Amino acid sequence: MSNSTSTIFIVDDDTQVRQALALLMESVGLQVQTFPSADAYLENFDPESPGCLILDVRMPGMSGLELQARLAAEIMHPPVIVITGHGDVPMAVRAVQAGAVDFIEKPFNDQALLDSVHRALDTDARQRGRASKLAEVKARLASLTPREQQVMKMVVAGKRNKVIALDLSVSQSTVEAHRAKVMEKMQAQSLSELMRMVLSLEDDNPHPD
Repeated sequence: MSNSTSTIFIVDDDTQVRQALALLMESVGLQVQTFPSADAYLENFDPESPGCLILDVRMPGMSGLELQARLAAEIMHPPVIVITGHGDVPMAVRAVQAGAVDFIEKPFNDQALLDSVHRALDTDARQRGRASKLAEVKARLASLTPREQQVMKMVVAGKRNKVIALDLSVSQSTVEAHRAKVMEKMQAQSLSELMRMVLSLEDDNPHPD
């Protein structure tokens, strides 16, 4: 679905492996960028670029696992597929436990790798879709006045307009006006939709303190 704009980033110190992977990806119409080291990839890393990362475990300098850990600190990064030699399987398992989409053993099966790549691209598209929606909700929230944010929190907490009016020492009609503005600015069609937006913000920032 996003494959036309996605890039397969290949990081492997073995030139022949890089070339073979690139040819395989290009044979099914995928865009490819190759890098001989983790450092070379990081120098060109752009969190806004959709795609997936095919990553060798053992490389001179920064290892594949170290690169994976570095990327985990980023807000957005491409899903990782680990390729590994037989002796590196325990390391590859650790990579999957740390969030890699899959690991493929060398010599890799072309179709198995392509299937894994398409799963990773689907994962990336979903993650970026969620991130985009969350950014929209944050922008809408920022448009609320402090009082509107206060009213929104009380509404989402289940308080009735009459109770909110008493708590804030304002008239019920004032609360209703604020509530209407909240629904308008947050572009929420219902209270349940507003609650889902607020929950998405809380999930993104579970420890605001």
